[in-house]
Amino acid sequence: MGGIFGVASKDDCSMDLFFGTDYHSHLGTRRGGLAVYLNDNKFKRAIHNIQNSPFRTKFETDIEEMKGKIGIGCISDYEPQPLLARSHLGLFALTTVGVVNNKDELVKELLDGGNAFLEMSGGEINQTELILSLINTQKSILKGIQYVQSKIKGSITLLIATPEGIYGARDKWGRTPLQIGIKKDAKGSILSHCLSFENFAYMNLGYTDEHELGPAEIVFVTSDRYEILQNPQKDMKICTFLWIYYGYPTACYEGVNVEAMRYNCGRYLAKRDKADNIHPDCAAGVPDSGTAHAVGYANEAGIPFTRPFIKYTPTWPRSFMPTSQEQRNLIAHMKLIPVPQLIKDKSILLIDDSIVRGTQLRETTDFLYQSGAKEVHVRPACPPIMFGCKYLNFSRSKTEMDLIARRVVKQFEGENVSNETLAKYCNPDTEEYKKMQEEIRKQLHFTSLRFHRLDDMLDSTGIPHERLCTYCWNGVE
Repeated sequence: MGGIFGVASKDDCSMDLFFGTDYHSHLGTRRGGLAVYLNDNKFKRAIHNIQNSPFRTKFETDIEEMKGKIGIGCISDYEPQPLLARSHLGLFALTTVGVVNNKDELVKELLDGGNAFLEMSGGEINQTELILSLINTQKSILKGIQYVQSKIKGSITLLIATPEGIYGARDKWGRTPLQIGIKKDAKGSILSHCLSFENFAYMNLGYTDEHELGPAEIVFVTSDRYEILQNPQKDMKICTFLWIYYGYPTACYEGVNVEAMRYNCGRYLAKRDKADNIHPDCAAGVPDSGTAHAVGYANEAGIPFTRPFIKYTPTWPRSFMPTSQEQRNLIAHMKLIPVPQLIKDKSILLIDDSIVRGTQLRETTDFLYQSGAKEVHVRPACPPIMFGCKYLNFSRSKTEMDLIARRVVKQFEGENVSNETLAKYCNPDTEEYKKMQEEIRKQLHFTSLRFHRLDDMLDSTGIPHERLCTYCWNGVE
């Protein structure tokens, strides 16, 4: 994943850019970057690894030398960015969030046309550099952005800072958000505009919501105005996981708050359990993203919400997340400290945002049993994940067989499973689905297991179902 932030101001933008970018730290774990136009026909840029320390500590000295009125920043899980360019389109800085699935095809096309690329460590080509190269094939930045939208398969939302202002473009299908904030002084005069992945990132900086870009919409933002260069398309497929997992609780997408949506999810789960006469002693969430779902469940079920374990964050921040799955599992375990007095002899209803591989949740459940829990009923806040995300790299899985739901399907059906058969395992009203759910329950040592139904989850957003991306649950693009 990743997050992006940009500011166009009548005065120095550096502190707004610094804090606005930092507020996106929950979206990425590997790199942070800033680029500011210094008003003397050059950009000042800084990029740092943030795996073992917070964004602020790495950039607090850089920002003192990044005084300017226009700047962009990013938090990234992958390539170093923003990138700087000086081409026939002029001087500009570019940052992106998303995934390009036809990278090899596009790189070959550009290499055949005489372009060259720098390789990152591991032989990978920087994805943002690919986007920059595609833009540079056109006669204007606007045409370049439109060309990117027409060529890539996947999703790309981007910001381009120029000496005059900032271009912002939301992904063609709106899978990721992009929002504009406006800051005014006490007399109502406009001081600056910002563009942000997360709208909460600018609230404490004095900005208010001004405009949320629609799918494929392109804007140009200066300190005192924004101009729509390309109107949004009608169809949208925004990522539902933004509410389930990625989004910060104070964020809103398409007018729907993350925390409120998670309460709704928990409420729907509790209603299903009521109908089946399941009555746990308390509801708890795997911190942090499972917490609000559990509050919603507890409120609907009329049972206490408790925190039977607490996440230890002072020395285990989310940014410390190594690439090794084994190490990630260990760290996830080390972060959670039990409260035995809230666990012993209790029947606990436990909600996590999702079950991907299942390893961490199985260890968490065993951990509760070892601490004296009588029962552990698990309610993931989304359906079984059946397909690896093609748009935002939600799961870090290298293969869909890393997903526990797919492993169980393989266990039942063998190596080659048709789409028709997979569809049966995605449907909660089929015997195949019930058999898969029960097998996952047994493998992960839960007392009971009920995945969130897709229809209930989508209803929890209040957004028409056809405008939400559900690919990882049902394979529908």
